[in-house]
Amino acid sequence: MTDTGEPGLRASVEAILLVVDEPIDVVTLAQVLERSRGEITDVLEILRDEYARPGRGFELREVGGGWRFYTHASCAPVVERFVLDGQQAKLTQAALETLAVVAYRQPVSRARVSAVRGVNCDGVMRTLIARGLVADAGVDSESGAYLYSTTPYFLERLGMASIDELPPLAPYLPDADSIEERDTENA
Repeated sequence: MTDTGEPGLRASVEAILLVVDEPIDVVTLAQVLERSRGEITDVLEILRDEYARPGRGFELREVGGGWRFYTHASCAPVVERFVLDGQQAKLTQAALETLAVVAYRQPVSRARVSAVRGVNCDGVMRTLIARGLVADAGVDSESGAYLYSTTPYFLERLGMASIDELPPLAPYLPDADSIEERDTENA
């Protein structure tokens, strides 16, 4: 505690991190705490290093453009048992495949996702949107089709800071030309 009775910067950052529902960025923390971005970044990095010590059940990570506490990977089985308590909230195989196509091809239209998968994906896309993993990303200027991309929540759930951290799978997905050739041959 400082002389004014207010908590110090470190305690303030920790308190905010404990109540955020999604990763919080350095700029927001700096504004709320009326400190420089550099000071906030320094505190976050110190905290991250401290929480990375062996024996901790949680860690501080930078993901999805911000910082948030996460349970340590070694505690995942215990936390999963607690949270799920026998319930399964997994995505179907179709949803996982559709999400992968969106992640690697974004921004992408539903028609393009359906073409890559070879089946209609409208229902699956609605599920992914409802779960907050995929969102509207505008309209294709040529076709007028709605485009979709993954969300910051998607990055958060995968523990990634950006989509660039996805494994290099894109070379194995068919490109637009081969899809059009296949569609032309089948017509």
